[in-house]
Amino acid sequence: MATRTARLNAVRGLLRELGVAIPVGATRVVPAVRALCAQGDSALPAPLRDVLREAAAEIGELERRMRALEHALERLASQSPLVARLRTVPGVGLLTATALVAFVGDIARFPSGRHFASYLGLTPRESSSGLKHKLGRISKRGDPYLRMLLIHGARSVLTHAKRNNASRDGLRSLALSCESARGHNKAAVALANKLARIVWAVWRNEQPFQLRKENTSP
Repeated sequence: MATRTARLNAVRGLLRELGVAIPVGATRVVPAVRALCAQGDSALPAPLRDVLREAAAEIGELERRMRALEHALERLASQSPLVARLRTVPGVGLLTATALVAFVGDIARFPSGRHFASYLGLTPRESSSGLKHKLGRISKRGDPYLRMLLIHGARSVLTHAKRNNASRDGLRSLALSCESARGHNKAAVALANKLARIVWAVWRNEQPFQLRKENTSP
């Protein structure tokens, strides 16, 4: 995934230098590049067209491999009730759920959701001076890949909350309140911390997550 993103960004950056703007997104970049290379009156130099064609072909092959991997994971996930339960948590998709199961192992070794979030490096550092107690940035301990997946999932929850006000629940309302007070990036990390604790509870209690709708009555 990182390799594909790097290739997409490189292609967009190169074309931007030539005055050609392409929207973000793999589904837009590759077709646009192929269309440009096919244009006979295009301002792109012939050698550059060959390079872009190769880049588009490489991105297409990477996407094909990603789809094959996703299908394989889906087949494995269909045999795991635990993965199915974890996927009921907002922001936790197939890749995150399977990665958590593979990396974490026995959830019983974490006595609480806070300990689990700390293991993932999502809890803030604490510092004390005299009578003052201060929370700093997250510790970033534990596996960076799992932490990245949960933060990306939290960003997805935030985006969905802003687009779907009508279906807002307590979790998403909390996320939006945090974003309003602390900004998008800090809100995403704070929400990832919350998601880690929910994952722990779903895993430990062997019960799927259930959203609690906001009470909108006066």
